[in-house]
Amino acid sequence: MHSNSTSCLLPVIIGVSDSSHYLVGMIDSRDNLGGLEQNTKAAMFKSLVDAKAYLRRHNIFSALLEFQSAYDEMCGQSTFGCYREKVSF
Repeated sequence: MHSNSTSCLLPVIIGVSDSSHYLVGMIDSRDNLGGLEQNTKAAMFKSLVDAKAYLRRHNIFSALLEFQSAYDEMCGQSTFGCYREKVSF
């Protein structure tokens, strides 16, 4: 991620259809995904419960929950903003 976009970071959990894992990290204002700490990669978990627990261990108690589907892209539909919801835990 670019250092000038750090002020707009949001925690996110990303689930992808037909996949058995969730990606957890931070997104910037350009939807670039990175880890919770600067210059790290997003973490991967096999369940939503584990993903939320990881964020809680880092004192993060709400995040964007995003579900992505390859089917939307194949049909030419944009997924930006369509499947996102802020959740608290």
